[in-house]
Amino acid sequence: MHGLINRAIQAFVTSTYGADRWYEIMDVAGLGFRQFEAMLTYTDDQSNKMLSAMETVLERPLPEMLEDMGTFLVSNPQVEALRRLLRFGGVNYVEFLHSLDDLPGRARLAVSDLYLPGLELLEQSPGHFELVCQPGLPGYSNVMMGVLRAMADDYGDLVILDSSGAQDGAEVISITLVEREFAEGRAFDLGAHSL
Repeated sequence: MHGLINRAIQAFVTSTYGADRWYEIMDVAGLGFRQFEAMLTYTDDQSNKMLSAMETVLERPLPEMLEDMGTFLVSNPQVEALRRLLRFGGVNYVEFLHSLDDLPGRARLAVSDLYLPGLELLEQSPGHFELVCQPGLPGYSNVMMGVLRAMADDYGDLVILDSSGAQDGAEVISITLVEREFAEGRAFDLGAHSL
C-alpha cells in the first residue's frame, strides 16, 4: 500500500485518538517502526497488520473507523488539499458525483505512483445513484462512504448513503439525493489563498 494512504490513516488516528494510541497500535502491529513515510510503499501484510491492530487497540469495527477517516479526509483542515482536489470535480454535488470516475486518474496526476481502485458512477434515476468501488484497497468503499457523506455536507446537500453489498467483487454504495441546498455549504474558492 502506498505510504501516503498509511500516512493518512496515521494522521486520522493521531488527530482523533491521540499520538499515544497511534504508538500503541504500531507496537501491537509489531512492524518495528512507529511512523509511515508518505512517499514509500509498504507491503499489504504491513498495512493489514496495522489495520488489524487499529481495530484491536481502538475497540471499534474497522469499517466504521474507515468511514470516519473518509469524513476526516474532507473535513479536517490538516488535509485541505484533498478537499480542494475533490471540489474541483464540480460546482454541485451531482457534478462532483459524476467526476468520481476520474478520481483515480486525478490522484495519479498529483502522485504518479498512487494507484486507487476504479470508481464507476451509475445513475439509476434522477437523484438516485450507485457508486461501484472496484477491489484492490482494503476498506476503500468504507472510506468512500465517509468522503461522500462529508462532501454532501460540504455542498450543503442532504443525502442518504447505504452499502449495497458486493457485485462481481466490487463494493456498491447507494446514493440518494434527498434535497439540494438543504443547508449552507462550506465556502470554496478556485484560487488557493496563502497567509
